[in-house]
Amino acid sequence: MKQFARCIRYSILSTGLALLTACAPPTQAADAAQLEPAKLRSPYEVIDQAQAESWRSIDAENTLYLELDNGRVVIELAPQFAPNHAANMKALAREGFYNGLSVYRFVEGFVAQGGDESEKKAVKNAKKTIASERFIKADLPFNSVDKNDPFTGESGFVNGFAAAKNEKGEHWMVHCPGAFAMARNNPIDSGGTEFYIVLGHAPRYLDRNVTVFGRVIAGMEHVQSLQRTPTEGKAFNTIKTIQVAADLTTAQQEDWQIMKTSSADFKEIVASRAQRPEEWFVEGPGYVDVCGVPVPSRIAPKPSK
Repeated sequence: MKQFARCIRYSILSTGLALLTACAPPTQAADAAQLEPAKLRSPYEVIDQAQAESWRSIDAENTLYLELDNGRVVIELAPQFAPNHAANMKALAREGFYNGLSVYRFVEGFVAQGGDESEKKAVKNAKKTIASERFIKADLPFNSVDKNDPFTGESGFVNGFAAAKNEKGEHWMVHCPGAFAMARNNPIDSGGTEFYIVLGHAPRYLDRNVTVFGRVIAGMEHVQSLQRTPTEGKAFNTIKTIQVAADLTTAQQEDWQIMKTSSADFKEIVASRAQRPEEWFVEGPGYVDVCGVPVPSRIAPKPSK
């Protein structure tokens, strides 16, 4: 079974994506974070009042619907970081590889891992293992949040995905809550079918050790409410299906939008998370790490009649 060495157990945050994480040393890179708190709106006000051009619709071809017994989990794939992993995951979904399998490993506050626990199920057109894409050397539109990230040096966002980069021009997605990644055995290229979703406090020490190639944008509560341990005689966290949204009818699809992380509205959210302008706060930390800024998502509003 592909899995990681046991980690220190973190305290779980049951809200999944909408959470606050512990902060690293107080050095905030984003210019927006230097705005005066009195001139900032709360993150929720920014989201409610965001301009229409601050949102983008996700591509149905790069969207997965993970159907669990307790609801749908929507995952946006990131082919700009790991094109082969994204393509292989879609091939696995399209041949029905995951249908009837399970999310068989749940480590509180760490990850939920799913796929074929036996590792014996054959694939048809997809690949059983795939070469690692732990990072990519490319010119990506990087919106910096922290230029003193303790794990990498600089972290921020690329088109809504929490990411990091280095002086070599290498980019990779980081292990924020909701990150969707490929588990592996000890050999670096041994992953291919066993995915995991990051649950609670971000296990950033996994960055660049595995391939992260997507993130959950909706339905994280269904992942958090999975069974922790099997019950004798009962199915354990069954995966009904994983489907590519583009393969479904328009009526079956959900029109999800993500806030553009290059937008002025999102930059204000970063600043607001750092400065905490809400009346309740008497002290603002002046800092927020990349995993402390959940990227807003929503169902696209219907046009006014």
